Amino acid sequence: MNVDLISKYFTTLTDTQIQHFRALEVLYQDWNQRINVVSRKDINELYLRHVLHSLGIAKIQKFNEGSSILDVGTGGGFPGIPLAILFPEVQFTLVDAIGKKIKVVQEVVDGLQLENVKTLHSRVEDLDEQFDFIVSRAVAAMPTFVHWTKGKVKKDSAHERKNGILYLKGGDLTDELKEYRTAQVFELKDCFEEDFFETKKVVYLPQKFKN
Repeated sequence: MNVDLISKYFTTLTDTQIQHFRALEVLYQDWNQRINVVSRKDINELYLRHVLHSLGIAKIQKFNEGSSILDVGTGGGFPGIPLAILFPEVQFTLVDAIGKKIKVVQEVVDGLQLENVKTLHSRVEDLDEQFDFIVSRAVAAMPTFVHWTKGKVKKDSAHERKNGILYLKGGDLTDELKEYRTAQVFELKDCFEEDFFETKKVVYLPQKFKN
């Protein structure tokens, strides 16, 4: 699996974007030998299990120029870094409470010279900013995640879809989402044909606001 997997589903990539996606493998293999942020099994399938999976969010929501996105619990930089490559005119803030992980993320951002990414070693609860959308990859059950990110979404929407959470999850989400009547679940198997995506989903949860 290589960058051709990305080009297969995103056919209008610029030369710069292709170069950035191609560079991810070298950067992650290098840094992962020093600070393990991606499992050994997954590093060999980086483009499938991490890059394309992250870009599943882009199949559900296109981010407008000038909008702001928060990636909570970014870990090794997913989904934030692949999305930042795909949307260079959008500002991304990548947050993780584990210092060694955010160090690797910053090194990858520097290696790619991504000017639209800011990294923060912090808990999301401690941030004093608001964003158009919050993205993440299954760092907690939805009720916990909603609690963590309360007050972090802008009230005024700059997209047709209301501002909110776009959450990469897997498996049966019936119980986890039962209290969220406005949640929408999108099956990634409808976007990507690889078996890996058979149970993978994007959950969209619009934020509620009190008037």
